[in-house]
Amino acid sequence: MNFSIITVTPFQQNCSLVWCERTRKAAVIDPGGDVERIEAAVEEAGVDLSMILATHAHLDHVGGVAELAEKYHIPVYGPHREDQFWIDALDAQAEMFGFPPARPFTPDRWLDDGDEPRLGEEVFQVIHCPGHTPGHVVFFLPRARLAFVGDVLFAGSIGRTDFPRGDHAALLASIHNKLLPLGDEVRFVPGHGPMSTFGEERQSNPFLRA
Repeated sequence: MNFSIITVTPFQQNCSLVWCERTRKAAVIDPGGDVERIEAAVEEAGVDLSMILATHAHLDHVGGVAELAEKYHIPVYGPHREDQFWIDALDAQAEMFGFPPARPFTPDRWLDDGDEPRLGEEVFQVIHCPGHTPGHVVFFLPRARLAFVGDVLFAGSIGRTDFPRGDHAALLASIHNKLLPLGDEVRFVPGHGPMSTFGEERQSNPFLRA
């Protein structure tokens, strides 16, 4: 498995291009915008883009989903159905934050805890991690010991919970009960900022040590 991080939107969101090295099948995780930049990364990698994966439905993570899915004729998987209300409000989110217009979309498949979408010879494990949003999911690649955690956890911080239906206690439970047990050595790509490992955050993240 290989991946590259594409920084998109004024919020500097980490969109990820992930591909199976053997089959060259690829997925884009959280295409929040700047679709032309994502397209250039796909072309540069020489991969076959075959799906879009969404961790949650905040604008900076899914603002480019409809455009990208339409252009490549590919399915959209995720997030969990509990984020439907955020997808329905994409146009309002774009107007509020001064983003280009973003079209709502209907995922081809809502994701639940334990689902396993396949990408070539690789399999993602879906982990439902509510708190930042009620329908937030994390994508974990067991063989690569790599997780794409969206806005659940950051290097030195955790996701905000002051948005509608955010839940601070649920967020901490998601991190402590679902992510950290995956192993200290697991690397993760957060929605913003640098990569880290669960072990590093377990030891030094002040929001997890309190």
